[in-house]
Amino acid sequence: MDTINRPAPPLTYAQLRASVGKELGVSGWVTVDQQKIDQFADCTGDRQWIHTDPERARKRSPFRTTIAHGYLTLSLIGSLSQEMAIVPEDTQAVFNYGLDRVRFVAPVKAGARVRMRIVLLAMEEKGPRQYLMKAENTIEIEGEDKPALVAETLVMMYEKRAKRAMI
Repeated sequence: MDTINRPAPPLTYAQLRASVGKELGVSGWVTVDQQKIDQFADCTGDRQWIHTDPERARKRSPFRTTIAHGYLTLSLIGSLSQEMAIVPEDTQAVFNYGLDRVRFVAPVKAGARVRMRIVLLAMEEKGPRQYLMKAENTIEIEGEDKPALVAETLVMMYEKRAKRAMI
């Protein structure tokens, strides 16, 4: 995997809130090979030939090769965002909260390399030490003009309580 191209991660929630509207980072490249596609098909039961039959795809697909499942590409958001270490150090827990918008723009052909860019769209305080982070995640395909997908993710973050001073 290539070196991550991003600024130093925010160390506090205040720094993260100040980053709204800015790019938080770019992940390294990940290869989406046929083995990864087949493993996803096995896990989900989605074994459509466009994903799992290279010979048939070579002859009948408009892409002339197998392509990754859209949901496989979407699922890469989790690992690629963890790689960028954008969660403040004083975080107790982080949970997926949902998606506001997902667009599958271009197929990821078997063997292609992808990476992700994250732009922070919003950081809303939902309660004491609780924040809802909204980010735009763009999965780029190496050598392609169009991205594979653009997805707005929602993540609930819980800040650790401050430790009490011992008297």
